[in-house]
Amino acid sequence: MIRSFDHYDFDAASLVERKGGERISVCLPARNEEDTVGEIVSRIHEQLVERVPLVDELVVIDDHSTDATAARAEAAGATVVEAASVLPDVAGGPGKGRALWRSLHVSSGSIVAWCDTDVTNFGTQFVVGLLGPLLVEPDLLYVKGFYRRPLGTGGDGGGRVTELVARPLLSLLHPDLTSVVQPLSGEYAGRRVALEQVPFVCGYGVEIGLLIDLAARFGVDAMAQVDLGTRRHRNRPLRDLGPQAMTIMQVALRRAEPGFVDESGVLVRPEEPPLAVTADELPPLLSVREYLARHHPTESP
Repeated sequence: MIRSFDHYDFDAASLVERKGGERISVCLPARNEEDTVGEIVSRIHEQLVERVPLVDELVVIDDHSTDATAARAEAAGATVVEAASVLPDVAGGPGKGRALWRSLHVSSGSIVAWCDTDVTNFGTQFVVGLLGPLLVEPDLLYVKGFYRRPLGTGGDGGGRVTELVARPLLSLLHPDLTSVVQPLSGEYAGRRVALEQVPFVCGYGVEIGLLIDLAARFGVDAMAQVDLGTRRHRNRPLRDLGPQAMTIMQVALRRAEPGFVDESGVLVRPEEPPLAVTADELPPLLSVREYLARHHPTESP
């Protein structure tokens, strides 16, 4: 069983006293999130940077947005980095996993926390809850958030891909991870020394890839999860979830049996055009020369 915590177990002021020499970066991947990103950045900056100095660095990685995402994030207090400008020869184009990988490169924290930017009820307990276990339990390397996910204005019902795809796959292929409540959650944090050692799936499969790879490399005892309360965000229509589900299946199956399925496939649905779905990956940042030069200059070739 993976250790579980509640965000109520921690408060920002107490965690500041536990930081020691740790430097904390909060990185927010965003693509066309002008309606929500400003409020999220503002709350983190006002409450966890200015009022209580828990967060040392707040970065928005703007993943090829075509709206006012970058301007609103910068106005609210974030350092905004254009994803396209970060290691373009290695990372290529857009994609959530690419944005996360790039943010790990451009940030400086020994602990890095990631949160999605489409959340409409964001509170700083998301950040405090993720950081708490890492600051009070030095043996932990990675923390996943979980929450209740209402579907629309009704009761619980969000997380459809989790229930129909991710959880069955973990039960069949990775039973040591079945106690993870939200394996696909977009809120998680980890120590750089662990995150830089694993690959990042470029797209939708990044969360399940990190979960499986970190567990395989460091063991489930180095992982924890924390209850963050309730999370509301933009729910996608069912037809948009097919590519996401297929990518997650590709990632999980390839880790259970390398070569069993290809990184690239075609999703075929009646009365829909065939859709190419890829689960390509970026290498561990420790293998990237530019990353070594920035973060481990004494080890850089």
